[in-house]
Amino acid sequence: MPKAKTHKGMKKRFKVTASGKATKRSAFRGHILSKKNGKRKRHLRHNTIVTGAEARHILEGLRPCS
Repeated sequence: MPKAKTHKGMKKRFKVTASGKATKRSAFRGHILSKKNGKRKRHLRHNTIVTGAEARHILEGLRPCS
């Protein structure tokens, strides 16, 4: 069996919390920020928890190699 590898693209975009949940950066925060109001930008500052089937797929890709 070949070694299990961490998906490097996922490693750059997602993080696993201490409780085992996957977090991601909020979308719509990269550019064209002048038309977005302050409240919207302030709420987009925080990371969000990924849920559902997407979270399972991400956690599988980020699983530490053993």
